[in-house]
Amino acid sequence: MTGGGVDMVIDSVGKPVGGEFAALASTRRTADHLRGDHRRQSTVGIFRRLFIRQLEIYGSTGGSVAEFGELLQVYHRGLLRPVIDSTFPLQDIHTAFDRLAKGEQFGKISLLMP
Repeated sequence: MTGGGVDMVIDSVGKPVGGEFAALASTRRTADHLRGDHRRQSTVGIFRRLFIRQLEIYGSTGGSVAEFGELLQVYHRGLLRPVIDSTFPLQDIHTAFDRLAKGEQFGKISLLMP
């Protein structure tokens, strides 16, 4: 699909999706001998992949408390609107989680508190 791998992966999910090192395995290949199953690689194999592919990893907290305050101000002025897929009453929380687990949503799922 990408003709050899992607140049950048932004992973903000917080847990493994598609295998523990799926995002790493989707990066552009620079050495054919690293084509093995990424789920079975040791930690040494993962670091070797980082080194051979000359990959860089950056961490982020997502912003400071002050930046979050600025974001809320933008929201309250009506300049930013989250995409809400669906809203469920709290008693239907299991239905809401089922929708998330199936990956059927586009946007956020909200719960109405009693």
